[in-house]
Amino acid sequence: MASVLLDRAFAHFITLGRLDVHYPGGDRRVYVGGPGPQAGLWIADGETVRALLLDPALKVGEAYMAGTLRPVGCTLYDLLHVLMLNVMRRSPAGERIFGSLRYIARTWLQDNTLRRARRNVAHHYDLDSRLYRHFLDGDMQYSCGYFPTGNETLAQAQAAKKHHLAAKLHLSRPGMRVLDVGCGWGGMALTLARDYGAQVTGITLSVEQLHIARQRARAAGLDGRVRFELLDYRAVSRQYDRIISIGMFEHVGVAHYPAFFDTMRAALRPDGVMVLHSIGRREGPGVTNPWIDRYIFPGGYSPAVSEAVSAVERAGLWLTDCEIWRLHYAHTIAHWRSRFAARRQQVARLYDERFCRMFEFYLVVSELAFRVQGHLNFQLQLVREIDAVPLVRDYMYAPQPGTMQDGQAGVAALRA
Repeated sequence: MASVLLDRAFAHFITLGRLDVHYPGGDRRVYVGGPGPQAGLWIADGETVRALLLDPALKVGEAYMAGTLRPVGCTLYDLLHVLMLNVMRRSPAGERIFGSLRYIARTWLQDNTLRRARRNVAHHYDLDSRLYRHFLDGDMQYSCGYFPTGNETLAQAQAAKKHHLAAKLHLSRPGMRVLDVGCGWGGMALTLARDYGAQVTGITLSVEQLHIARQRARAAGLDGRVRFELLDYRAVSRQYDRIISIGMFEHVGVAHYPAFFDTMRAALRPDGVMVLHSIGRREGPGVTNPWIDRYIFPGGYSPAVSEAVSAVERAGLWLTDCEIWRLHYAHTIAHWRSRFAARRQQVARLYDERFCRMFEFYLVVSELAFRVQGHLNFQLQLVREIDAVPLVRDYMYAPQPGTMQDGQAGVAALRA
């Protein structure tokens, strides 16, 4: 009976492309919509069929991790491309119901108190650092790269991202004090100190990231100009000339946006500048995919630009520049997927096969979210005083202080 219901659901759901489904017991059904991608799907048992009927947004990923759902005659990317493309046209009934309930509960789901925030960060960022070294660039940048031509290597795109953001900080003199909120493994902080002469404080809630960032600062001879602390953004008590935050705002939670921007305003000197880089969504406020919330980023949420901007306005900050990046993160994650696949055996030795399937699913879903589901990156430049930055934005594209190093060809192309 469950297979019959799922058959009807797929017949209603597939309006683009073709999906070839192999049901338990050997039954096969083909669902064809308008022109689009093609994929095949194998389902192992009745329990998986029932799970897919009830809550597909969660259960597709769980079934893939368990090995009771797998692509047939195609890649995981091909399969999820068909499914996610059709979700944008017509969500399954179960997903609509659970999605509405999750939206009602999203304030609670994203209630990232200090204790909860520490636990959430440890869940993902305190994994064995060798995992991240297997698929990130050499600088361990775990955020969207910048592809001015679309042909940059991963290293070039990540270097271009850092210098593009540094230009928006308007580091007009050496020795400026910079706060890096959510500093990761320290790459941006080290770049600002080395190439722009800044005095940088990086803060993180990840013990693993803190350890590596400090090691990197010592190895680079920059530990006198960069320091890293295990500190929540709410505990920042000093003022800075500049604040940079890359890929951290997604972990704040909607209910905490006022506290975040109030704290950032208090931490900025009157003539200070902040640049915020975050994942966002085109279609307005929404919810985090439940599988991503449970297995990858608990408490995480990619906000609509409107949600961030309204909180900026309430904090009394000037929004002096907003830039939207569309497919840059899709290009970035495509590089990560390729690198992860090439080192999959090493990752399996660190963890296990289930973990590898989980991480593969995460990377594919994330890339497709930017390709077909309206995800984007936004960058906000924020100030307290109306004249804190020049009247026109030409300075963002002028040559910056510092040395153009290997891997920065994307920046050179941008400024040519």
